[in-house]
Amino acid sequence: MTPSRTPAPPPPDTDSTRAGRKEWTALVVLMLPLMLVSMDVSVLYFAVPAITADLEPSGTEQLWIFDIYAFVLAGLLMTMGSLGDRIGRRRLLLIGAVAFGAASACAAYAGSSEMLIAARALLGIGGATLMPSTMALVRNMFRDAGQRAKAIGIWSAVMTGGVALGSVLSGVLVEHFWWGSVFLINLPAMVLLLILAPLLIPEFKNPEPGRFDLLSVPLSMAAVLPVVYGLKEIPSQGFRTSYVVSLAVGLGFAALFVHRQRTIASPLIPPALFRGRGFGPAVALNLIASFGMMGSAFFTTQYLQSVLGKSAMEAALWALLPSVLIGATAPVATGLVQRGVPRSQVVACGFVLAAGGYGMLAAAGTDSMWLVLAGVGILAAGIVTVMSQMTDLALGAAPPQRAGAAASLLETGQEFGGALGMAVLGSIGTAVYRHEVTDKAPPGLPAEAHETLGGALAIAARLPTDTAEALTTAARTAFTDGMRTASLAAAVILLLAAASAARYSSPSAAGNSSPPTPRKTSPSAAQKSSPSGV
Repeated sequence: MTPSRTPAPPPPDTDSTRAGRKEWTALVVLMLPLMLVSMDVSVLYFAVPAITADLEPSGTEQLWIFDIYAFVLAGLLMTMGSLGDRIGRRRLLLIGAVAFGAASACAAYAGSSEMLIAARALLGIGGATLMPSTMALVRNMFRDAGQRAKAIGIWSAVMTGGVALGSVLSGVLVEHFWWGSVFLINLPAMVLLLILAPLLIPEFKNPEPGRFDLLSVPLSMAAVLPVVYGLKEIPSQGFRTSYVVSLAVGLGFAALFVHRQRTIASPLIPPALFRGRGFGPAVALNLIASFGMMGSAFFTTQYLQSVLGKSAMEAALWALLPSVLIGATAPVATGLVQRGVPRSQVVACGFVLAAGGYGMLAAAGTDSMWLVLAGVGILAAGIVTVMSQMTDLALGAAPPQRAGAAASLLETGQEFGGALGMAVLGSIGTAVYRHEVTDKAPPGLPAEAHETLGGALAIAARLPTDTAEALTTAARTAFTDGMRTASLAAAVILLLAAASAARYSSPSAAGNSSPPTPRKTSPSAAQKSSPSGV
């Protein structure tokens, strides 16, 4: 008689690592601040004509009204991410909600360009506390790799969709109210977040965070801001000594910042993060993707309103069409990777798709609405594909206790890339505009007509009919030519990024997402196989 064999033990219970209904509900709550922070990047696009008429900013002030929010955000994200690891990510989220709401009220009632720039800077400080908190909490709440990939796909779609929704809401609000209303919409959402977050979102922080390095805070900002300033001014103003010095100063502080992180016991950004498989390439490629997304937004919203002559409401509704593709793109990309398609191929195809969208913008004329809308939709779909995969790759490579620092570094690159996209591509377009409008516009006009398209249209409204028509035609043609030139430059950059993605985020270098169902693995083996060692 054959002795009975002892039944094999059941597979380990993995339900404890999988998120339940509470975590998915908490994710919805986390999308509130993420949506608002991303909306504030683009919320002024359709409000530009109203702001120009009310506050009368110069061309440089107008760029700073756009750029200062993203610049300050980028400069402080590393500080706030590291701070969240120490004091608690939910706690930092709630502090940021209060700050963001107060700054929104200040921006809504700004009485001058300088006041609006200052309020936008304060919004950047508040936003810098919110963004790394949301991403780090997603990393902590969703420990199962498959669920985390889906949650990050939603995170990426909401963030990118927020940029599109911000411009749409600004068009609707400016049509019915005054331009300050685009900031007041933040207040109810912040109140709701303050009520729901303590009930649904658990607290996470590093149990052994180490000392907070105060000197690294100004070093990080001194590294980011001068470089961005120099890059913003050089394309339109040329290689003046002051701009070259600004670049050199920023790069010098960047070297000091990196040196300090490598030599102190408790760095703001632990260099060990870059030993995680694929973390460094993910940060770099995510930066380029953000460059492409925000660079296009600077042109397309003004094109709809100021070139095609749409009202704020009409432009807002038309601009909503390209965002239809955004919601489905990230889940599709995640599904492809989980079904075995190499991540490198998915990311490279995303960059190629985005470059194709820019190619369509480069072919646009002064009456090419459908071509522009189709190009923006294709571009956004490609960018969201890249960003969702790179975010999942970077967070999966980071230890959970360092999720705040990892998220802040990823988002610093993302915001830095967005700011550079608006600054570099916007400055290229502005340089082309100024050159061409000077040659084509009627002589003897005020200098404001040569600064921006909005300024030229405002002056044309006060001129005799023939002169106004000549100036309007020249300004719209010059702006469109600037958009086309900048789009060609962006397409080349994204194609180079596609080639880099195929090389540096290949499965052997970066890996695909882990399968959604964990394999039966002993704890010790899991420790050895994890790139972060946790």
